[in-house]
Amino acid sequence: MELFDLTIHELHTMMLSRRVSSVEVTKAMLARIDAVEAQIGSFITITPERAVADAEAADRRFAAGDADILTGIPLALKDIFLTEGILTTCGSRILHNFVPPYSATSYEKLKARGAVLLGKLNQDEFAMGSSSESSAFGTTRNPWDTTRIPGGSSGGSASAIAAQQATATLGTDTGGSIRQPASHCGCVGLKPTYGRVSRYGVIAYASSLDQVGPLTRDVTDCAIMLGAVAGHDPKDSTSVDTPVPDYTAALTGSVKGLRIGLPKEYFISGLDPDVQAAMGQAIGVYRSLGADFVDISLPHTDYAVATYYLIATAEASSNLARYDGVRFGHRAEGATGLLDMYTKSRSQGFGAEVKRRIMLGTYALSSGYYDAYYVKAQKVRTLIMRDFMQAFEGVDVILTPVAPTPAFKIGEKINDPLQMYLSDIFTIPVNLAGTCALSVPAGLSSEGLPIGLQLVGKPFGEETILRAAHAFEQATEWHLKKAPL
Repeated sequence: MELFDLTIHELHTMMLSRRVSSVEVTKAMLARIDAVEAQIGSFITITPERAVADAEAADRRFAAGDADILTGIPLALKDIFLTEGILTTCGSRILHNFVPPYSATSYEKLKARGAVLLGKLNQDEFAMGSSSESSAFGTTRNPWDTTRIPGGSSGGSASAIAAQQATATLGTDTGGSIRQPASHCGCVGLKPTYGRVSRYGVIAYASSLDQVGPLTRDVTDCAIMLGAVAGHDPKDSTSVDTPVPDYTAALTGSVKGLRIGLPKEYFISGLDPDVQAAMGQAIGVYRSLGADFVDISLPHTDYAVATYYLIATAEASSNLARYDGVRFGHRAEGATGLLDMYTKSRSQGFGAEVKRRIMLGTYALSSGYYDAYYVKAQKVRTLIMRDFMQAFEGVDVILTPVAPTPAFKIGEKINDPLQMYLSDIFTIPVNLAGTCALSVPAGLSSEGLPIGLQLVGKPFGEETILRAAHAFEQATEWHLKKAPL
């Protein structure tokens, strides 16, 4: 097996025994990026000199006996994470020239452990999208079928794993933006509980929904990455001060007696037949492992998409007001005054989907509509959260599909926003509830496209969903399937 195709734990074992150096692994990964990037478009910025320097520093740590499990591991970040001295665009023209003066806490934690930064990954502009088609820097393609989307908004983060361009990556999940691309690209993606991972230094889309999480080749790597970035951060007022467990210790391989809930609202008639079949097979695997199934109801699921597109767009309208051409980012030339500069800078800098969401959010927050839309959406959000909490009184984990279909064709839904928004129907409720969930590979469609299984856990129940995902992974071979690139 090639160096670029190994997991974090496999590479760490090899580096520890000095069979391979971080510089060798990093150069193999950079060569892989060179070989396939033109076909995939996972990256916005590649940092080869920085990567080799990081790798050399990592090798010195191994020589000194000061190595961590992430030391020398080549990683990449969604271009929503601030990285001091490295271009950070958030997939938008309005930030095409922005080089931040400080780094996100999550990246600082990885850097402190000796991880190697390969570069910054493509994404939907300001993380607004389900297909990675709205980036100002081009569409990312799915390594399993380059005519199809990789999912979004963390499409570059998932496609880089599937194309073996990084050992692990970080993305963000506001309404499914880690889990949905993980499902479409055949990798593991975890959205932690809101407050589990610091959002400091992450460019905001919807502040009450955004959460940082890993995308990896297997569940063990996912546990390693989550353990590295989780924890309280005084710089983030929404960060929760609760101990971080050893997530890898939770991977026992046993789910005997685990109570798994099956919500009737998620197993609907419109579900793709291949997705339906994969879910049925997954349920069979868990039964054979000794898990118990319970039929449950999450009755307010039907309102989740509408609720999300009021709350998320309202918060986006507020958060994106700072992009005005004054302090940083794109400034329009030839403006005749301050208002003209604001208007031209924002008109030129923002893409169509971002403009759409800003307008939706501004409308929902406007005088006369605030109570009718935004306040009502917040009330429904509470009902959705209550649905989950009541369900978890009787079950340990909830099992659902990640997406209603496998990856769709590039361009298929770009002109139909409602159809695009509905592709996140099974992931959005988790963000509204603020709890945790992950996607683990669970099958291939009749066309050979990956299908993911979603496991939803209680708040701060990441250990349980990782244990359940790991047991499934050990009993199947879906995570070993590779994109035919």
